[in-house]
Amino acid sequence: MVLPLFLKSVHSCFRKTSQSIDTIAVVIKMNKKKRSAMILTIATVSLCLVAWLSKPNTTNTIGSIVSGKTAVKEIYNVEKQNTIRKTLDEQIAQGSHSENNALMVYNPFGTNTLSMYTYFTTAQGAKISYTIHVEDDKIADFTRTLNSDYTRTHEYQLIGLIPDHENTITLHMEYEDGTNKDVTYTYTCGSLKGNESIQLETKEGSSREELSDGLYVILGNDSDEDDFMYYYDNNGILRGEVPIEGYRSHRLLFANERMYYSISTNKMAEMDALGQITNVFDLGNYDLHHDYVFDDNGDMLILATDTTKDTVEDMIIRLDVSSGAVSQVVDMGDLFPTYKASVYDKDNDELDWTHLNTIQWMGDNEILVSSRETSTIVKITDIYGTPEIAYMMGEKTYWEDSDYADLLLDKANNFTSQTGQHSITYVEDDSLADGQYYLYMFNNNFGYSSTNTAYDWSQLNIPTEVKAEDAVSKYYKYLVDESKSTYELVDTFDVPYSPYVSSVQNIGGNTIVDSGMAFNFQEYDSDHTLIRSFTMEGEKYIYRVYKYTFDGFYFNQ
Repeated sequence: MVLPLFLKSVHSCFRKTSQSIDTIAVVIKMNKKKRSAMILTIATVSLCLVAWLSKPNTTNTIGSIVSGKTAVKEIYNVEKQNTIRKTLDEQIAQGSHSENNALMVYNPFGTNTLSMYTYFTTAQGAKISYTIHVEDDKIADFTRTLNSDYTRTHEYQLIGLIPDHENTITLHMEYEDGTNKDVTYTYTCGSLKGNESIQLETKEGSSREELSDGLYVILGNDSDEDDFMYYYDNNGILRGEVPIEGYRSHRLLFANERMYYSISTNKMAEMDALGQITNVFDLGNYDLHHDYVFDDNGDMLILATDTTKDTVEDMIIRLDVSSGAVSQVVDMGDLFPTYKASVYDKDNDELDWTHLNTIQWMGDNEILVSSRETSTIVKITDIYGTPEIAYMMGEKTYWEDSDYADLLLDKANNFTSQTGQHSITYVEDDSLADGQYYLYMFNNNFGYSSTNTAYDWSQLNIPTEVKAEDAVSKYYKYLVDESKSTYELVDTFDVPYSPYVSSVQNIGGNTIVDSGMAFNFQEYDSDHTLIRSFTMEGEKYIYRVYKYTFDGFYFNQ
């Protein structure tokens, strides 16, 4: 039989005037033995985001971009997010929601266009996995195990819906008594809010190795229109569209059962696994840029610009995520006073003289930072006391005749140091001797400094033009030996050329490379043989691509 079941609408309180609440019919197909179905009317919370939620087919006209930006600011409003949470709690309290009658609300918090909030209880403890299927031979099923042990209360955000398709969502229950059960729901998802591709162009490499687990997260589409993070699966299928206020997110950090990411030039957001924004941190007079990392105390170190000064991208600040307090930790100008003075331009009120683009925490109040403008990597000690330069890695010819030449480590073998590098990553390894560590990076292999035009990069025999013919960038991996004051190039291979931006990441024995200006990212096996490459469209570049399993957050693989 077919039984109509109507859930009360989830009310929005964002305007004093009344708002209509969309309802979407969803067919629930019970497991085959029962051969019955119910029509479930799911209330979608509009959040008063007119251009984002209640009008899924809105195109990106100038008008909708303006309303869309306004809507995103409403998403990152903690008070309004708490109101949505309260409404969901009221909805839960008013009904009985078993696995056969789950409360499912489409994207209630507005933080992922391709998500469904789900709540239900089971009579006995159960672990839950789910599969999303659409009737399209080009789109493979998406299956994940949700982050829970055997429990009777189940509350999740299911990500991975396919836009403009009827999605079949199958919940799989693995009960404590050893039995299993599937319950299937169908939901027709509306359109994306942005213009990104649902399916990327892919090309197979010659390696037959498996791709690593996880979702590729596109960080920085740098569009003149709306800004997002995108999640793509191993088949290049879009599984998440996360709106941000502007600029870009630089990486995802996980702590305290929360996910942290930048949402604008001066705000960081904290989100739980249900998609609720639980905190937004305003950085005051500081603009963030390029990168951030947690220290051992749970505070966040952020690369920043002091907007009250006439230099940019040369500060490091600390954000206390428990209190929201912001304080300055390092001013690179204090560490390089004579070099900064040598390139100072009184007519430039935004002097980008060092251009920090990565920060790595080493423990013991020590950090590594990457300076793109000088093509140098710097270790800084005692950052919470009296910061000092411990040493640097870069070309000696760049620093000769300066006050900092003696701070350079020696090369242990013959190679050209990194130039224009991005995405440096510090790696401890128990097999190494004390004082040794690995450091890998995207070596852009591009020589240029806008503030030190006197240096001749061509002497390094590297590309010096953005559109250099037949140029390549490189994956670089160093073995750094602090006891010997040396660094050694222990691994390298060529990757598609990108003079600016880009990233690399070692994960699961493979290496993921984003050649940002080529709009291409690739995954290579442990022998550096290409497994698969992905190409996407864009206006400027793809700033970074990192892969995340989301284990312990959304999933438990």
